[in-house]
Amino acid sequence: MSEEKKGFFRRFRDGLTRTTRGFTSAVGGVFGAGKLDAETLDTIEEALYGADFGVETTEEVMEAIRKEHRRNKDLRGKEAGEIGARVLEKILEGAEGDFSPGTQKPSVVALVGVNGSGKTTSSAKIAWRYKEEGSTVLVGACDTFRAAANEQLQVWSDRLGLEVIGSHQGADPAAVAFDSFAAAIKRGKDLLILDTAGRLHTKGNLMEELKKVRRVLAKQREGAPEERWLVIDGSHGTNSIQQARIFNEAFDLTGLIITKLDGTSRGGALVGIYREMKIPIYFVGLGEQPEDLQPFSIREYCEAIFASADS
Repeated sequence: MSEEKKGFFRRFRDGLTRTTRGFTSAVGGVFGAGKLDAETLDTIEEALYGADFGVETTEEVMEAIRKEHRRNKDLRGKEAGEIGARVLEKILEGAEGDFSPGTQKPSVVALVGVNGSGKTTSSAKIAWRYKEEGSTVLVGACDTFRAAANEQLQVWSDRLGLEVIGSHQGADPAAVAFDSFAAAIKRGKDLLILDTAGRLHTKGNLMEELKKVRRVLAKQREGAPEERWLVIDGSHGTNSIQQARIFNEAFDLTGLIITKLDGTSRGGALVGIYREMKIPIYFVGLGEQPEDLQPFSIREYCEAIFASADS
């Protein structure tokens, strides 16, 4: 493994400290060098359930580990961890989202989700990331319901040197999206990020607002917004699956962002969400800093989950 790759893995694993600590403390460090027995196998299974990996994933991981343990009674914890990581990798096959602004300018990414999921901060961090990679970026403040949303986005934009099309409380979100799109075209931007208002997925009128945003943009350019990403609070665990279902019905999602994974021991939930929805995961939030919004990596995630304490 190259030093750069090792550095990325360390950052990713360090960001997952709470998730991995919650899991590895529950399994009592069995992914170290010691041999497994029936009791430690049961401990692993309980920990998987506790971390919200769900029934199907837990059963698949444990079936693979127990099968190898029946074959090899000297199976050690580290080897079991490697088996678990490989099973998770197979389940998550296809889960890595890969996005770059296209030749049609601007590429449009709309972020949606419930209140408090982290859309506004994610909007700023994504814009900063692509700006750092050389793209020209504009952010549209379409969250016109929350009084502090525009101010919060402006603070981030000042900090990170981003361009923002502001709004005021009570404005029509679709109108702000339209103005942002027009400004991005006029300024020749590569990428437009739209920060929409947080809304309960059970409120039909608010979901209709999202559909209106999409209709208004599609009238300006067929298919816009091309990317429609749901921002999910990773600490909500498997409860997020119902959110994803309803937002997908209303907005035809193309991607997911899982935030706050550094602050939860329920980091297995993203597996269940992907398993059911088959919507790629583009970024995961692993801290407060801009660089802590990391591109999702299947291998790094799986290896971090099953890493031994001294890895």
